[in-house]
Amino acid sequence: MSIERLMMTAASAMEANKVRMSTTASNLANAETLATNAEDVYKAKKPVFETIRADIMATQNGTPEGSPIGVQLKEIVESNDPAIRRYDPGHPLADPEGYVFAPNVNVMTEMADMIAASRAYQANVEVMKDARELSQQLLRMGQN
Repeated sequence: MSIERLMMTAASAMEANKVRMSTTASNLANAETLATNAEDVYKAKKPVFETIRADIMATQNGTPEGSPIGVQLKEIVESNDPAIRRYDPGHPLADPEGYVFAPNVNVMTEMADMIAASRAYQANVEVMKDARELSQQLLRMGQN
């Protein structure tokens, strides 16, 4: 694998993890948003990624065909899990029975996802640094 392809792979992974962190942050920000009914409540979102193959990139960048070289966002999907129904008759959004609906966001899962995305992002930053360092060493070897 060339250093250029390595850097393209790491860059696409960094972008994917940025999207993961952004989506998770949105879920956490809306974790306590209540609604009067289950249809109006915020629904947790998750990004779905797909592999970028070298043959697809070849038409865009002139990259040689071959194995997968990265990922890209395919779509962001809403969770199908049901909203959480809470009894809170004093809340201004309570329905006639005294219930409000909370998002289907699991804060612990979202925090774990954010930590994993952050660590994956950092790992790809290290890959980019190492690839740059290897490129610089290769250039220095050519000078001698």
